[in-house]
Amino acid sequence: MKYPYITAPDSILKEAEKAMSFYPALKNTEIEFKFNDMVRKNFMQAQPTYKSIFRSKENRSYIILISKEFKVENEIFTINEIPSDVLTGWLGHELGHVMDYRSRSTIDMIFFGLKYLYSHAHIQEVERAADDYAVRHGMGEYILKTKEFILNHTSLSEKYKKHMRKFYLSPEEILELINRYGETGETPSKEELAPQPNSH
Repeated sequence: MKYPYITAPDSILKEAEKAMSFYPALKNTEIEFKFNDMVRKNFMQAQPTYKSIFRSKENRSYIILISKEFKVENEIFTINEIPSDVLTGWLGHELGHVMDYRSRSTIDMIFFGLKYLYSHAHIQEVERAADDYAVRHGMGEYILKTKEFILNHTSLSEKYKKHMRKFYLSPEEILELINRYGETGETPSKEELAPQPNSH
């Protein structure tokens, strides 16, 4: 296995490993991709594991919860409807969250979680940052396919698409970032890949 520290269902292992390949800094990070029907609001959700939240940020482990079915109003949207590249981009967005989390202290993570519950501005900042991490690490093409799939999917309601437009980067903004960061596959700096704690 390319990534001995990740676990994922066989049905999405190929896409999980593809998304991981864009984040070399996460190679030795324990990450579990897990199907879970309790994901709220979104199709996927990344978070530190409860057992590791109080560890140093370099030693945390993470779980990415994925719903096999996602109900939007009266429509049921299943993971089987998602093309491979789109799923790779979706997982890459979640790994962008992991990159964000691993730069934060434990106390910062606790306040981070609380703010996510009640601040729309914070949600927008967090979700756009995850998109930014993904594009910066060379996943622009995949993130763009994911956005276009969601916004053009006929079975997803306009209400949900409006939510996506409000909190996430638009396809136009993704293209701007791709141009800003250069060719897809650009190698980020060491500082971007592995934020270090402040010196004491």
